[in-house]
Amino acid sequence: MITARQTRAARALLGWTQETLAEKALVSLTALKRLESANDFKVYETTRDQVRRTLEGSGIVFLSSDQGEGVMVVRAKIDSPGSS
Repeated sequence: MITARQTRAARALLGWTQETLAEKALVSLTALKRLESANDFKVYETTRDQVRRTLEGSGIVFLSSDQGEGVMVVRAKIDSPGSS
């Protein structure tokens, strides 16, 4: 499960506004704001899943360990000319 902090951090890495993410994930802006809130608001699991899949599809990797959680962005490797 992704956290509010991970969602906000992922958006920042991509340079997206809340409006951009909500539009790309096909969720309402209100639902996204609830998801990104530090409060324990109830968020539909389908909303959380749509947001996660949208971010992952844009190169975000969600990290989780016993020391905490985080995010990173992975760019697609571009082959150099002449490589196969």
